[in-house]
Amino acid sequence: MTILDRIIIDKIKEVELRKKIFPRAYWEQSPLFDRECFSLAQRLQDSPSGIIAEHKRRSPSRDNINGCLSVDGVAKGYENAGVCGMSVLTDLKYFGGGLEDLTAARAVCRLPLLRKEFIIDTYQLFEAKAHGADVILLIAAVLDREQIKQLSETAQNLGMEILLEVHNQSELQKALMPSLNMLGVNNRNLKTFEVSLDTSIALSELIPDDFVKVSESGISSTAAIKALQLCGYRGFLIGENFMKNESPGLAAADFIKTLTS
Repeated sequence: MTILDRIIIDKIKEVELRKKIFPRAYWEQSPLFDRECFSLAQRLQDSPSGIIAEHKRRSPSRDNINGCLSVDGVAKGYENAGVCGMSVLTDLKYFGGGLEDLTAARAVCRLPLLRKEFIIDTYQLFEAKAHGADVILLIAAVLDREQIKQLSETAQNLGMEILLEVHNQSELQKALMPSLNMLGVNNRNLKTFEVSLDTSIALSELIPDDFVKVSESGISSTAAIKALQLCGYRGFLIGENFMKNESPGLAAADFIKTLTS
């Protein structure tokens, strides 16, 4: 059994428990539920850098990244750095995150916020909207086409954008549909956790221009981004490269300055 398999088994149990404690109607009463979402896709298209900066305390591939920083401090730093959006890990068991991290970031910044999570149920979309998310991540590796359609259309109806993540050509072909905004290529193999930017390069020509192209994971240099930009990518999700620093915001600012100078 892979790490991804274990995560999904645990996520199914977690979601079923949360449904019993907090019914969907509970989240629909949230003060944040009816707010108009910010567009990450538009910001990526308008930006010369396209950086989506991530808040991540730990991961299965690296136990501890940086668990000492406050989410609101990281969010303020990223916004001051000029990033296009912020990705917030909300899985507790494997990544040390939570939905309260989304709310904390939403309270202090006007960045588009991506709920980075293993989404398997429409219930999680209502949670995301209630905690201030603008964008949700769908992972093609754990969803079939009908699930992707149902989840993306529900998110769209709630006013949120969708970043659909793929790892190979078969996942891409399965996932293409009008209810998506952004197509993300994860350079990290979720089964082995090995990373290669060649994954983004190989899939770039197969992604229709209707979608904003995003490259995810393993990006640590401006040279890598410039190479990926030549392949049509407009967004670049960076986590560990910023979070391993004492001040992720300053690290992001220096990175963007170097990239755009």
